[in-house]
Amino acid sequence: MESLPFEIAETAHGLRRAFDRRAAALGVTRAQWKVLFRLNRMPGLRQVELADMLDVEPITLTRIVDRLADASLVERRADPADRRAWRLYVTDSAKPLVEKLRLLGNAMTEEAFSGIPETRLDALRETLAQVRDNLNAVGQPGRISA
Repeated sequence: MESLPFEIAETAHGLRRAFDRRAAALGVTRAQWKVLFRLNRMPGLRQVELADMLDVEPITLTRIVDRLADASLVERRADPADRRAWRLYVTDSAKPLVEKLRLLGNAMTEEAFSGIPETRLDALRETLAQVRDNLNAVGQPGRISA
């Protein structure tokens, strides 16, 4: 059991590296594709919200967004509720790139999980969801920990 978290981390690392290699052919870094994916799914996030979701410092995200904005892939719009804040959106010109990245991700996922029966993949999804639930419950009021 002791090596299980390491094995999960190594598998996640392998998936990220495999995707990075494919995305690099399109001229996109890991940090950039993470921003593009998140904003494509959740348009209009404030920069501070996105930084928190991606677990990066706000200044780091600002640099990434600056590069994406310079490439016309992301745009900042003033937040109507807070004039100090910016809301972020994927531009129309970025949509073909996001679609290519999505297709690369789908192909990589198919390769990574090939030969594994759907029933085992479903069990894996359920198991990982339970692990996440357990971790989210740790430290919650009323929860007794060992």
